[in-house]
Amino acid sequence: MTKITFIEADGTKTETIAQPGMTVMQAAVHANIAAIAAECGGACACGTCHCYVAPDWVGKIPSAQEDEADMLGFVIDPQDNSRLSCQIEVTPDMDGLVIQVPDSQT
Repeated sequence: MTKITFIEADGTKTETIAQPGMTVMQAAVHANIAAIAAECGGACACGTCHCYVAPDWVGKIPSAQEDEADMLGFVIDPQDNSRLSCQIEVTPDMDGLVIQVPDSQT
């Protein structure tokens, strides 16, 4: 199991455990992170699961594929570490991953 910490815009930290094969979005939904709306259910079609990956984790997870990169062009306040959490598949080596929820998601 993989521990993921979500930091919401107001500073609230929520730690959750995710099973390998889940997405970070699914872990957020299971942890009741309201700011990760996940309206499209993980289809990479809406951007409501936009998040920021902690800088020290950016190089440790696979890069965004073309569809995700295109969709990130439509999110509010994209950063270099922006990702769609529905496109990050959890693996055991992601234990300790830190995800920040953008102010725009609240």
